[in-house]
Amino acid sequence: MTAKPDPANTADKGQPVNLTINGLAVVAHAGMTVVEAAWHGGVPRVTSVGCMEGVCGSCRIMLRRGKQVSVGLACQTFVEDGVEVIFLPPASAPRHHYELDDFKDGWDIHERFQDIFPEAARCRHCHGCVVSCPKGISVEEGVAQASAGRFRDAGETFFECVMCELCDVACPELIAPAHVGLFSRRVTAHFHLRPPNLIHRLEELRQDMNKQHQDKPENTQEEKDE
Repeated sequence: MTAKPDPANTADKGQPVNLTINGLAVVAHAGMTVVEAAWHGGVPRVTSVGCMEGVCGSCRIMLRRGKQVSVGLACQTFVEDGVEVIFLPPASAPRHHYELDDFKDGWDIHERFQDIFPEAARCRHCHGCVVSCPKGISVEEGVAQASAGRFRDAGETFFECVMCELCDVACPELIAPAHVGLFSRRVTAHFHLRPPNLIHRLEELRQDMNKQHQDKPENTQEEKDE
């Protein structure tokens, strides 16, 4: 997906556009993307690194337009007069660790998911992840699908995810939605997953058995002696 400049927010072609990038005043030209303006204005950045097509997700930025604050990708965001831009630091290392080779089969994927991503069940539906996604993905819906064991559906929902992890930054529950989507795509491809309704039912039975085991009173000393 390639961004298109908004005529209402950009000056005529060739007219200078004044903005600040990482605290430095930059004079760019209308039609430039933010990353091009950064290079043009001498903002310290690693040049010639990145896809320039909104695919690698490495040019994460935060923008301030007056009192409005938003996030996006620098290679897909066009310059606007008076906007303030900050390049966000690289995403931190993932907190959710797993090895697909350690999974026995596809039948216990739902249980595994709950162990790896326990935060997913606590989604508060604040829509922060949806608003922050530069690809327009229904992130919240994808997390709900994965939490319900519908990993194939979740993988389809996250299909266009570029792992910029802006949704991870926006999530107050630290769910790491981007990694939920990646997990869903990985397990779907690795296991050619079984029907989600059957996996979900097996997980319900497992939880019922665990609950019954926890509720069962322990044997008394007399019963043990017998």
